[in-house]
Amino acid sequence: MSWSSGKDSAWALYQLQKDPDIELKGLVCTINKEFDRVAMHGVRVELLKAQARSIGLPLEIIELPNPCSNEDYAEIMGRFVRRLQNDGIDCMAFGDLYLEDIRAYREKNLAGTGITPLFPLWQIPTDQLSREMLKGGLKTVITCVDPAQAPADLAGREYDQTLIDELPDSVDPCGENGEFHSFVFDGPMFRSKIEISIGEIVTRDNFIFADLLPVEPSSQGG
Repeated sequence: MSWSSGKDSAWALYQLQKDPDIELKGLVCTINKEFDRVAMHGVRVELLKAQARSIGLPLEIIELPNPCSNEDYAEIMGRFVRRLQNDGIDCMAFGDLYLEDIRAYREKNLAGTGITPLFPLWQIPTDQLSREMLKGGLKTVITCVDPAQAPADLAGREYDQTLIDELPDSVDPCGENGEFHSFVFDGPMFRSKIEISIGEIVTRDNFIFADLLPVEPSSQGG
C-alpha cells in the first residue's frame, strides 16, 4: 500500500483490509530526507512509524533528496518496484480519487512489471467519500495547507463535518487537488489510537504546516 499518512490512503487501506481475497504485505511511504518528515504532509517519521505499528504491517521508508528531480524520483522508485518484483508482490494500491493524470502516471510506471495498480477509492464522489470516512470513525487532522487554494487556518484543525461545511466551493472536500493534506490518528484500520498534540504552525515553501507532536502515554504511579 502506497502510504501517505493521510486520510485517503488510510481509507483505501481499510477497503483492502475488508477484502478476504487480498493479503496485505506492507506499507511504503516517501519522506523528505533533509527534514525527516513525510513528503508534503510534513509528518514526523516517529508518527509515521506509530501508524504502521497500529496497523500491524511492515513499513518501508523511502528517503527522497531535497530537492528531488523527476529523474531522481523515477530512479529511486524504480529500484523499489524491482524489489517488489523480486519479493513476489502482485499488486500495489494507491489512495487516488479522480485525477486521471496521476492514475495514468502510476499505471505507466508499473506497466510490464507484473504488479497491478489498485485504486480502491477511484471515482467515489468526494462529498460522499468524506461523509463515509467520518461515519466510519476516521479521525484525522490537517497538517499542510496550500494557502493559494484553501484557507490557511485549516492547518492544525481536525477534519470533521464542520470543517468540510466551511470549505469554499472551489476546495475539494477531500483536498484531492492538493488544497490540503492530513494525518490519520484513529480509525477502523488501526488497532489503537495514536495520541498527538498540535505544535507550532509555520509557513515554509509557500505552504502552511502544522507540526504534530507525539504524546507519550501517562506513566502509572505506584
